[in-house]
Amino acid sequence: MSSALDRLKNITSKISSYEMSRKENLKILEKLYIEIGINKKVDYFSELFDFKAINLSGASLLNENLGEIKEGKYLQILAIGYDKDAVVKSKNISLGYFGRAESVDVELKDKIVEFIIRYRFEKSFMTLEHYYEMLVPFNKK
Repeated sequence: MSSALDRLKNITSKISSYEMSRKENLKILEKLYIEIGINKKVDYFSELFDFKAINLSGASLLNENLGEIKEGKYLQILAIGYDKDAVVKSKNISLGYFGRAESVDVELKDKIVEFIIRYRFEKSFMTLEHYYEMLVPFNKK
């Protein structure tokens, strides 16, 4: 019986830790949204999450070489918008263009990479919540 209680305590602790991390992540993400100028393209912070995804060109987002510059490329933040009523359903929208990747200040580049990772972290929680809610009708069976 105590092992079941221990597992429950462990799960509760992880959930609590995730929620605290999520709240802190959102605070930092909103700060970065202003610092790197995304607020000039997206009027309200909450509107960021209307995009299907936000990607980065010119620097790596892979774990093994996170933030590494791609020579000859341009550093740009691209959002993928989606309009279900349009003929072309999705389109790329530039949220920030920063010039040749190798010319961008390292501190700015690092903030941009951090912004993308933090956005994806929050977006993953939103996706999880969405699918959790979609399962509700199946749980009544």
